[in-house]
This record gives sequence, structure tokens and C-alpha cells, in this order.
Amino acid sequence: MENKITFQGSPLNLVGNSTDVGKELPEVELVANDMSKVKLSSYKGKLLVICTVPSLDTPVCDIEIKKFNQEATNLSDAVQVLAISADLPFAQARWCGAANIKRVKTLSDYNGLNLANGMGVLIDELKLLARAVFIVDREGVVRYVQLVKELTNEPDYEDVLKALKDLI
Repeated sequence: MENKITFQGSPLNLVGNSTDVGKELPEVELVANDMSKVKLSSYKGKLLVICTVPSLDTPVCDIEIKKFNQEATNLSDAVQVLAISADLPFAQARWCGAANIKRVKTLSDYNGLNLANGMGVLIDELKLLARAVFIVDREGVVRYVQLVKELTNEPDYEDVLKALKDLI
């Protein structure tokens, strides 16, 4: 995965371990909205769609996660969509309630940015997560990666859904 993106045309650097197709999902611990700890390995056996975003409280992230929430209603229970940001769990819970998010689970990487570093989506200059989508198979292997090059753009939803349906 490339280690450069832009924000309104200005270059930004991504740091951490690059996550490419065929690599195992790193074992990291995130924080759920209720402040409980959640390990990514707890989702083994499910297909995972992991959306990393800078902040749920921004317009593009808001649109993106609402769109994935809507699309997830048409997916089987064998698929779990995760939205991961560095937002505090309290802010994530508030946003989910206000946005009526039911099928996407939000998790926070605020406490150490371990997922951001482990997957190579940490924006060095901002200490936020880049906009990216990963699909992980039932065994925990990354099967699809989409890094959105311009932070203010949405991902290519059709491409994500096609890749996911090819794995179901």
C-alpha cells in the first residue's frame, strides 16, 4: 500500500506497517463505545469490512459510514462492518445514536493508535486514520485494500461491494 495521500491537494504521509492483500490482519485491541476492549481476532469466522476514517464528525466520514450502514442491511450476518477512527468512544456512541447506525460497529483506536500503525493508515501530520477500506476473510487474511488517495473523497463503494460479494 502506498504511503502518501492528500488533504485538499496538500500531501500527507502515512506511517506504520503497510497492509497489503494476502497479509494477516494485525492483532490489535480497540475500544468499543461502552469502553470495553475488543480484539480484532474476536471477529474470526466472519467476513470483515473495515472502514478506517479520520473522524465520524466530518461530512465525508458521516456520508461514508451511513452508506455502509445502509448497504450492510442487505448483507448476511456472516459479514461485519467496522468503522474505526481515533474519535473517543463517547463521541462515536453519540454519533451512532444521532445517525441511527445499527449494522456498522464503531471502534476507537484513540488509545495508542495501534490499528493505525499496524495497518499503515496513520496520518503522521494529523495523528488521525486515513480513509481506507479493507476486506478480511474468515481466517483473518486481508483480501482487499482500497486506500482513498484524497482524504476529502469517498471510497469507491461499488468496488468494495463487488469484492465483498466475490468472497461471500
